[in-house]
Amino acid sequence: MEIPFYKMQGAGNDFILIDNQALQFSTEVLTKFAVRVCTRRVSVGADTVIVIEASRGTGNFYARFFNADGSEAEMCGNGARCVARYAYEQGLADEKMVIETIAGNVPAERINTRTYRVQLNSPTVFEADKKIQVDGKELTVDYVELGDPGIPHLVVHQPDLAMTELETIFDLARKLRNHLAFEKGANVNFYDILSDQTVVERTYERGVEDFTLACGTGTGSTAYVLNKKELTQVNPVTIEVLGGALQVEVVAEELYLIGDTNMVAAGTILDDDLFLD
Repeated sequence: MEIPFYKMQGAGNDFILIDNQALQFSTEVLTKFAVRVCTRRVSVGADTVIVIEASRGTGNFYARFFNADGSEAEMCGNGARCVARYAYEQGLADEKMVIETIAGNVPAERINTRTYRVQLNSPTVFEADKKIQVDGKELTVDYVELGDPGIPHLVVHQPDLAMTELETIFDLARKLRNHLAFEKGANVNFYDILSDQTVVERTYERGVEDFTLACGTGTGSTAYVLNKKELTQVNPVTIEVLGGALQVEVVAEELYLIGDTNMVAAGTILDDDLFLD
């Protein structure tokens, strides 16, 4: 089977985009597809598969996000920025558009050829300074859910994060991601604030089950926590992730994610080992 696709990335968060309006893949098939084609070295490789479908409401189109493990995510911030560029360049929308997602509508707009701005789903849950037990020790975290159903994020301060090897916090990240205090599990965002108010962030993503180069909703959640707790005095705040830099503007309960996109490749998936039956 020949499957047309685009490969895109935003801040190192990489995606395979397919148009399901023509393919008409079921959810079961999309799950199998994502697991296979996201596997690096044996297929195309990506963090997430983004599936474009016809609008179900008032937006320009509907976007679904399937993680590398096949699970369906509520939304993906960097993915939404890439989808916006794809939609504009493919004639699916004008420079301003609305992307429908499981978590709600996501307004997006083109700033220039590569820079796109999306309004992330607003926080629906915020628990500041939540105390949890990890390996018999008390840890203070902040918990945020964006949208409804909510995308769950933990925000955790990690001193000297820029100099911290991820291997040294991997075990902690995995335990937090699966902590019983969080019914749906959670993405885990470690952060530190530099002297110039730039924020360093490292995100362990559920569904990928590892640190990724970027996570848009995680970056938005981190910026929201820092803004509400008045830990930063700049807005928008610049957040350095492994894949580059993103900006987040917090306006009351509205979050705006701004950053670069990269159209990497377009082609056809011919994978002989892709079995969808």
